[in-house]
Amino acid sequence: MASALPQDPSTRLLRDLTHSLPMALLRTREAVVQRFRVVLSRHGLTEQQWRILRALDGQEGLEISLLAEQCRILLPSMTGILKRMEQRGLVRRNANQADGRSILVSLTADSKALVERIKPEVVEVYAEIERILGKRKLEQLYALLEELESGLKGSGPG
Repeated sequence: MASALPQDPSTRLLRDLTHSLPMALLRTREAVVQRFRVVLSRHGLTEQQWRILRALDGQEGLEISLLAEQCRILLPSMTGILKRMEQRGLVRRNANQADGRSILVSLTADSKALVERIKPEVVEVYAEIERILGKRKLEQLYALLEELESGLKGSGPG
């Protein structure tokens, strides 16, 4: 009779690196992001800049800390990225009229047009991913990733 895995987590062996969840997620992220990089590089954008443009698309403006949170960019990095984007005419920063203290970031007319030019290419990348997995599996993947994220956020440190 085969013995079950020991119940004490400290006595379990580490998984092989090819079956490590963090490594699998990193490999998959890189494969997915590479498809988007091809599109974005044609338009002179980085992944972070695209995340910012996407978050601001259709918004009147977002406060910098909320924008950083939505884009998963650390605030100190966000400051530098926004400065470079502002120099390129992609975003503008204005005082928040509602409170006068915070800064709202919004798209410029040029960046709105840029987003509209890029959208069909990005939609095609998503279509490629859906062709690979199928609609049902892609929706399952989103659901599983959200479930895992929620479960880890609610269960301990981090």
